[in-house]
Amino acid sequence: MKIISIAIQKGGAGKTTTTLNLAAALREAGKTCLLVDLDPQAGLSQSLGIHDEPFPNTYHLLKREAAGIPGPPEDAIIEKSGLDLIPASLELASAELELVSVYGREHILAQVLQRLERRYDFALLDCPPSIGMLTVNALVASDAILMPLTPEFLSLRGAKSFLRHLELVRRLNARIDLLGLVLTRYDARKTMTREVEAQLLQDYGRDKVFTTCIRTSIALAKAQRAGTDIFSFDKNANGAKDYRALAAEFLSKIGSK
Repeated sequence: MKIISIAIQKGGAGKTTTTLNLAAALREAGKTCLLVDLDPQAGLSQSLGIHDEPFPNTYHLLKREAAGIPGPPEDAIIEKSGLDLIPASLELASAELELVSVYGREHILAQVLQRLERRYDFALLDCPPSIGMLTVNALVASDAILMPLTPEFLSLRGAKSFLRHLELVRRLNARIDLLGLVLTRYDARKTMTREVEAQLLQDYGRDKVFTTCIRTSIALAKAQRAGTDIFSFDKNANGAKDYRALAAEFLSKIGSK
């Protein structure tokens, strides 16, 4: 199982939308995926129609593992729209403090996911928009990072800040690498979009910037409001076409690692 963190140090960059719809596109391509919601705001869980706080969830898996009494992670997996999800809850907000004194705290999530490694082709981790204990756990568990960002200079700054922290994480996980950056809410008619794209290519090169961009699409927002992925909502929408193309490029990149 390849573990991919969907992460950037900036809110509203399209992490949750990308996690959900990339997984759905990979499912369409015949791959098995596990979604893991690590954000206390539970946006990924809510995007799949889960509005309560199921038990157990990500918080309980981490807490049990940290206490040395791990339970089967399968207990927390919920199937929604043909996708397997370990949901989040607001309780995750306290995990940052609760894990501080735990020995080996950075490796807790990796230990949980290790027990699922033969079950899936990929695990996609939807990370909080900050570098805290939850994000560090995701990065330590991961083989690579996929970084969505909107074509704005604040998002570009968030990407640069995140990648600086990544160098510190490599002390705990030497294998992790940046798979690539993908532009979301893309509108080629806008000058700023073109400027940010050009800056990304200048700073990171084509190898680290996905050719596929996710265009601005109202259907993507409507699908999330309906509690499902874009393929289940409207498989012919631009959003579906874009995430289908992203999945193909993703598989090409991950296959070359």
